Amino acid sequence: MRSYYLLTLAQLRIFLRNRQVLFWTLAFPIVLMVMLGSFLGNGNGVSITAAVVDQDKSEQSKNLVKEMEKNEAVSLEKSSNEKDVLDQLKQGDLTLVITIPKGYGENLAGGNKADPFKLPVYYNETNMAMSQVGLQLVDNAVDTISKKSVSYEPVVITESKGVEALNLRYIDFLVPGIVAMMIMSNNMNGVAGQISSWRERGILRRMQGTTLKASTFIAAQITARFMLNGLQAMIVLAVAWAAFGIEVRGSWLTVIAFVTLGTLAFMAIGFIIAGIAKTPESAGPIAGFLSFPMLFLGGVFFPIRDMPEFLQPFVQILPIAHLSHALRETMNVGASFLDLGMEAMILGGWLIGAFIVASFTFKWE
Repeated sequence: MRSYYLLTLAQLRIFLRNRQVLFWTLAFPIVLMVMLGSFLGNGNGVSITAAVVDQDKSEQSKNLVKEMEKNEAVSLEKSSNEKDVLDQLKQGDLTLVITIPKGYGENLAGGNKADPFKLPVYYNETNMAMSQVGLQLVDNAVDTISKKSVSYEPVVITESKGVEALNLRYIDFLVPGIVAMMIMSNNMNGVAGQISSWRERGILRRMQGTTLKASTFIAAQITARFMLNGLQAMIVLAVAWAAFGIEVRGSWLTVIAFVTLGTLAFMAIGFIIAGIAKTPESAGPIAGFLSFPMLFLGGVFFPIRDMPEFLQPFVQILPIAHLSHALRETMNVGASFLDLGMEAMILGGWLIGAFIVASFTFKWE
């Protein structure tokens, strides 16, 4: 027990003394989170940019403009120069341009049902998805005006019933992924590099010559890295809370449980890399070769469901995909550990399988 305690303490001192590595392993995730969160963090809605050119200047045309302004999804710009706004539309700066020609008010006041007045609406053909949304919003406004002008009384109406949903932003999606990325990098890449370096310098050989058991050495490594990961995760979450108002809706015990599982699983993979790498110089590239694809395929920055269908089976077996999903569900939705049983089983499978492989590949010298 004394050996385990001293090894754990020695490992923590090694982390703390290497302040440059400690700073960048913590600073990089925080800087990345703040940068992406500042630019994309609050983007969770649809905004249509449109310009209206009122050539009629009548009371009826002003009412139409007011009706379109009621919709908060439309950012409406008023202009008197049709050519200028059409140029902006061609450059992609606008989604729609609505022109209200002269005679609109007169036609509406006359109530000519046989020959409805045609309202020109120009849209961006290169962005059909946003244009279709914008056209539908304009159609709704025009339909409302038309019904009011003929005193239309509907036979059937809809009864709107709002359902309160989670108002999740991109930063809510990003922060759990950043924590998962940090756990992967600190353990898989960190263990592979450190153990390979110790083997080359003969430190592991001298440890083998003592009464130290391999299980005690590995247990001390696990404890020290778990303490470091826990501290770093708390700092990242504290910064996210202070900067963006991020909160953990689920149980902190569930978060700690998955941080532990992730630490163990990626440490086991790190021991495998350290075992097959002949030198510290080769351990880094091998770890990078495995970790780099996981950053983009593991749901750290982008939802897994948005990835190509042929990649889905491969993505679903990656440990970081299940770690980031479990942390995201716990923090954003409030899921319990039992609700995330599949994620826990897959991470546990990686942990057991990787440590079995590591036991055959690990070498003291």
